[in-house]
Amino acid sequence: MLSKTPPKGMRDILPADLELRQQILNTVRGVYTSYGFTEIETPCVEDIKTLTSKQGGDNEKLIFKILKRGEKLENASQDQLSDLGLRYDLTVPLSRYYANNNGNLPNVFKAIQIGNVWRAERPQKGRFRQFVQCDIDIIGEESCMAEMELISATTTALSKLGLNGFTVKINDRKILKGLAQKAGFAEENFDNVFIALDKLDKIGSEGVVNELVGEGMDSANAQTLIDLANDISQQGLQKAKELLEGVVDAKVFDDLATIIGVNNSENFKIKFDCTLVRGMNYYTGPIFEIAVDGFGVSVAGGGRYDNMLGRFLSRNVPACGFSIGFERIFTILQEQGKKPEQIRKKVAYVVDARCNAEIIADVFAKAKQVREQGDVCLVAKRIKNFGYLLEQLRGQGYSEIWQVNERGEVRITD
Repeated sequence: MLSKTPPKGMRDILPADLELRQQILNTVRGVYTSYGFTEIETPCVEDIKTLTSKQGGDNEKLIFKILKRGEKLENASQDQLSDLGLRYDLTVPLSRYYANNNGNLPNVFKAIQIGNVWRAERPQKGRFRQFVQCDIDIIGEESCMAEMELISATTTALSKLGLNGFTVKINDRKILKGLAQKAGFAEENFDNVFIALDKLDKIGSEGVVNELVGEGMDSANAQTLIDLANDISQQGLQKAKELLEGVVDAKVFDDLATIIGVNNSENFKIKFDCTLVRGMNYYTGPIFEIAVDGFGVSVAGGGRYDNMLGRFLSRNVPACGFSIGFERIFTILQEQGKKPEQIRKKVAYVVDARCNAEIIADVFAKAKQVREQGDVCLVAKRIKNFGYLLEQLRGQGYSEIWQVNERGEVRITD
């Protein structure tokens, strides 16, 4: 007998859940379009060389690869079995899309992408192997106006979904590099330094120092890094600017201060966090992340990636994006008891099995009138257990249920 369960990390989605998911996505989409973003679509399959271009960090290890077909597969060596793969995010495909279509796009292009991505990782709560991402990106804007707008649009979307009290953390890759340089680390060790620093909240100062020493780095440098990070965490952005003077351009700090000031809100917190790293290798400037109280992982993240499009074009193009982890948002809203909203009235006609063709035709005509008014109308055959049918219909949101008997008499169900 064939297995009736979906593959590990994948899900079947029931109608009520799908309705709620679509309503959430439509809310997000509505906010984004109100900011002037336009929706695009890219293939779920990309060339394997595009996906493994050293832009996706550890996600490149999680690609679902697609084997070559026919003779190409038969003649392929072990390391050349795959020529395509499922996309692991929407940013790398967007860069290829822009490079291919930029002649038909505005100078500053504001894109929405909502779609499935795939990663061969270990499934856990709120994390699946197939999942939806909601991305907005601004390509062609080099000033921090891009970051301001991305954060504003994303936080507005989350607030409109009923999520309040969340925290936006913001940092800059240049500040991270400045910290590592100031602490005395060699540039070739920066990535390992960032990986360890990113764990400060989880393993503490001593844990970070031990991890760096375990990687063969100087303990004095590791302790200096921790001291700098703790000092900045306690005193904020201005202290970072003072400590890293001459190492990091003052404009980096001024831009972050502007971004934070513009997006200051009573509904959520926005703060500078010098230990925020983000895992993608393609970030070049400001990076940001959103955390919801009581939920252990971030629900949205993004940043500036000014060098990525240069992989596809003969020139670099400024670019910045923000991605909502839709599955995590959906999980939070479900746990908070959110249900699909009945936007349209739902009407049902339950027809006795003994009704003749003339009566059924009349019911279909009535149902057509209901639908033409913009409402939902279902025509169903009466079953023996009518109480069970009523329970099912009411559970699906049908608020007006009409019974039609074999004489064509119509009466509403109490």
